[in-house]
Amino acid sequence: MSAYWITRCHILDPEIYSKYLELAGPAIIKHGGKFLVRGGNQTEKEGEGFERTVLVQFDSLDQAQRCYESDEYAAALQFSKKSSERLVVLVDGVDV
Repeated sequence: MSAYWITRCHILDPEIYSKYLELAGPAIIKHGGKFLVRGGNQTEKEGEGFERTVLVQFDSLDQAQRCYESDEYAAALQFSKKSSERLVVLVDGVDV
C-alpha cells in the first residue's frame, strides 16, 4: 500500500532553508520517494500560516519512515529546524 509524506511549512530564514532543500530532495529520492507536490501555487481554504506544501509518495509507510530516520535526511533536517516551522505527517494511502 502506498504511503505519503506530507509537509506544511512556514519558512523563517530562506537562506538556511535553501541548504535543507539541497540535501532533502536527493535524500528522499534515494530512499524511493516520488515528489507529487513540491511548493508551487496554493490556496489555503481553512487555517493559514503554511506557505509551502510538499507531498511525497512512497511504496509503504515503512519506506517513508526509514527515509525520515536516515542519516542523509538527518543531515538535511538540521537546517530545517533552524529555519522553519513545519507540520510533517507520514500516512498510509488507501487501496482503490
